[in-house]
Amino acid sequence: MKRHIPLETLQFATRCVHGGVYKDPLYNSVVTPIYPSSTFYFEGPRQTSGYDYTRTKNPTRDALEENLASLEGGAGASAVATGMAAITTALHLLPAGAHVIAGNDIYGGTYRLFANVLPARGLRFTLVDMGDLDAVAAAIEPDTAMIWIETPSNPLLRLTDVAAVCALARERGILSCADNTFLSPYLQRPLELGADLVVHSTTKYLNGHSDVVGGAIVSATPELATKVAATANALGTTCSPFDAWLVLRGVKTLPLRMQAHEKNAAALAQFLDAHPLIEHVYYPGLPAHPQHALAKRQQHGFGAMLSFDLKGGENAVFGLVERLKLYAFAESLGGVESLIEHPASMSHAAMSPAAQTAAGIGPGLVRVSVGIEDGQDLVADMAQALASIG
Repeated sequence: MKRHIPLETLQFATRCVHGGVYKDPLYNSVVTPIYPSSTFYFEGPRQTSGYDYTRTKNPTRDALEENLASLEGGAGASAVATGMAAITTALHLLPAGAHVIAGNDIYGGTYRLFANVLPARGLRFTLVDMGDLDAVAAAIEPDTAMIWIETPSNPLLRLTDVAAVCALARERGILSCADNTFLSPYLQRPLELGADLVVHSTTKYLNGHSDVVGGAIVSATPELATKVAATANALGTTCSPFDAWLVLRGVKTLPLRMQAHEKNAAALAQFLDAHPLIEHVYYPGLPAHPQHALAKRQQHGFGAMLSFDLKGGENAVFGLVERLKLYAFAESLGGVESLIEHPASMSHAAMSPAAQTAAGIGPGLVRVSVGIEDGQDLVADMAQALASIG
């Protein structure tokens, strides 16, 4: 029985499972094959099967790209080696001398790229409060070529009104690019809100098992998708077939994992919000979050990332992590296991003290990637660790 399933006719969870499969007409494998070949032979002069060299195009990577484009509602996708490779590739779409607007509390690796690497290529960056549309508009210059959106932001879970910022960008002929890593397309789809590009660290929720690093760029139009693919090929940022296969395997369970992640995060956020040692909890799912209404409007859920300010500063944070039993003290996020980290000394250490202060990252800030363990166990473990330092 020959299978051809138009993905656009299927619901999200079904596309997660069936997108990019059925690529094996010889043996009818229900799992997408891995094609590890670095090169493919020509059938004759200028005659190929559609593949010639894996950096440029590979059947396994194509399958993942088909899946991710469908999930984000894009015209095409490019799967690359890391999340930072995705960001680097997207920024290489811009001409030398271009100006970029971004948030002042973005991921530390993105900040390092914007502050220390890309200026040498002639790009200029202005960091603003992306929650203030007037501040975004005021930062636009004649050569502004892209507005970079990270929502929710890392690590303070601040939101950007994606539709409003993208409309502003489109009015001025500026590209808009949204980092959707924290929520995944299950909980937020920026292209539907007007973004031109979406980037992911597929290391995180899309793969979901902490066993691969990868990235992706999804484009709203075929023209952009072609340009991104050509740029990734030229830069050599495309991912390996095996890494693509691992992400494609992980994405099949994305809806189920995100539901479990979010349920646990909500329970932990509520517990922390009532604890006397916690000064503030940053989680858009809490009604007290200043952008709770925006989260309800543009997201399909509140996600599984949260941060909190712990009384006692850095020493208290390190005392807490030493006493936790279920939370691994580690960078990264989005895996099935719960992770906890100290942004000031870990994920955002590349930011200067002044930049950390401007972003609101203090010495007592803790970031948690809430896993899919039993929620009662996660709350109990946090409770005993806080009690022991209290």
